[in-house]
Amino acid sequence: MQFVENLTERKEFPEFKAGDTVTVHYKIREGNKERIQNFQGVVLQRRGSGATETFTVRKIANGVGVERIFPVNSPFIEQIDVNKRGAVRRARIFYLRNLTGKKARIKERRR
Repeated sequence: MQFVENLTERKEFPEFKAGDTVTVHYKIREGNKERIQNFQGVVLQRRGSGATETFTVRKIANGVGVERIFPVNSPFIEQIDVNKRGAVRRARIFYLRNLTGKKARIKERRR
């Protein structure tokens, strides 16, 4: 299977990687109305390349972990803000799922 890449309307986003805390401004369409919803959390991984690249963001909502996978080239992503740069040694930090409280904190990377 071969994918066709459409790079004509590619938006520029800031550089981010696993461990960074980001806010994704995502367009939600409800009926004929459209609004922007913010999803703020820690990036667990970036995966793929080109048109099929995705990233996973995890947040805690009401004591429950919520993960969402976003395509990087999605037309529904309005913007991505990098709130904090995290100092992690791995490209995929799935071990964060098993940690709670103070153990789940990520040190901030100096710029």
